[in-house]
Amino acid sequence: MCKVGGIKMKTELLKALTELRKDKERKFDQTVDLIVNLKKFDVKKSQVNLIINVPFKIKEKKICAFFETANKDVETITLEKFKNYSDKTALKKLVKKYDFFIAEASLMPKVATTFGRVLGPAGKMPSPQLGILSQVSKEEIEKLKKKISGSIKIKIKESSIKLAVGKQSMKDEEIIENILTVYGEILKNLPREKENLKSVEIKFTMTKPQKIDSSKL
Repeated sequence: MCKVGGIKMKTELLKALTELRKDKERKFDQTVDLIVNLKKFDVKKSQVNLIINVPFKIKEKKICAFFETANKDVETITLEKFKNYSDKTALKKLVKKYDFFIAEASLMPKVATTFGRVLGPAGKMPSPQLGILSQVSKEEIEKLKKKISGSIKIKIKESSIKLAVGKQSMKDEEIIENILTVYGEILKNLPREKENLKSVEIKFTMTKPQKIDSSKL
């Protein structure tokens, strides 16, 4: 099993972040993206779906719930409103609007039938790992929201993975810890681990990518 998080890798990431911060200032808080390019990896044969908990929250996630009745603790699409999403355009708008979807367990068959064709390919279907509630209560919703806010969902659909791992306003140490956590989990779940790794880059929203020396990883 590959280990990550050594001094060389941290130094390499810090050097890359320093270069990115030299770019001209933007009028918004840029996202820090981690780009992992793969090789000798068959997307069809190797299904990689992960939920990774990162040490430092990146942003507030927009969450939508599929519940029997409306709930004041989370934005809700109730069962009676499912009929409003028979149109694919409405479904596509919905999937873009929210980062995560959660659901009442009893509604999952109907959620799958109504929303699955769009949420499934987007990797946003409520899952037992993170998103299905057997009991809807304020306590359970808050617990789930807290867990979601510190997590990243990954569904590898192509040989280049691009993920938001931080914000420009975060401390370098926090961004680095998030990168190491995400990179480590991706690597661990690749069939051939480092042999599947082509290159690693990080970038801000509006900058060119900074390549990380793979020999330091």
